[in-house]
Amino acid sequence: MTYAHTVTVALPYEEAVQRTRELLAEQGFGVLSEINIRSTFEAKLGIESAQALGDYVILGVCNPTLAQQALTAEPDMGLLLPCNVVIRRGPDATATVVQTIDPQTMVQLSDSSAIQEVATDADTRLRAALKNLEAEAQI
Repeated sequence: MTYAHTVTVALPYEEAVQRTRELLAEQGFGVLSEINIRSTFEAKLGIESAQALGDYVILGVCNPTLAQQALTAEPDMGLLLPCNVVIRRGPDATATVVQTIDPQTMVQLSDSSAIQEVATDADTRLRAALKNLEAEAQI
């Protein structure tokens, strides 16, 4: 089983980050956390490490209604939340990669039908955001 949904778009990195945020919001997801991996590498490992990586951010996104349903059904699901979205662009890349976790990964760890329903809903929403981003920015 793959654990990610991935699109590659012909958008500058900063624009891809902004549009991804907006399209996720349209699907009911808010950004709870943002980890700038490039900045972290620069601070902890040096500028060379950061430059070799390129631009790379991890957004922790959450749809409150879906999270509430999942946590009510199975409180341990909090270990898998929020859903991660990665936006990255290598130093010599001509396109930006946007990835979301596949929420069906949760189903592999739970027998709950409620978790299956939440994962399916979240999956539909995340895929819609990626599809809309891809449609806007065809390579």
